[in-house]
Amino acid sequence: MDASEAVLAANRRYYAAFEARDLDAMSDLWDRSDGALCTHPGWATLEGWGAVAASYFALFQSGQQLQFVLTRERVTVSGDAAWVSLDENLLGDQGGITVATLNLFVRRDEAWRMVCHHGSVVQVTPQ
Repeated sequence: MDASEAVLAANRRYYAAFEARDLDAMSDLWDRSDGALCTHPGWATLEGWGAVAASYFALFQSGQQLQFVLTRERVTVSGDAAWVSLDENLLGDQGGITVATLNLFVRRDEAWRMVCHHGSVVQVTPQ
């Protein structure tokens, strides 16, 4: 598997862990450092693995089921850093939205670890 495929596989594991509300799988994927950053749509940016992990714990406890349909996935690898830009098309209990997302990864001990997740809701303008 080349680096781009490995990063894309790690990115897809993120969404599988989110859909399953599996904090252990999420923890295995993230770079558990003070450098971890996460901006959920509508939230302030969270800094450090502790704050990021607490956010997923809270989201997973909410009981809301989410399904992610990923589109426009683009992977870029530069040495031991990589990023995936994509649209998350979220289907949930209250309908659906599209979130423009950038996920950043670093290679540590031969594994790609998420170091930053940033999602912004795409505003649809009526025509």
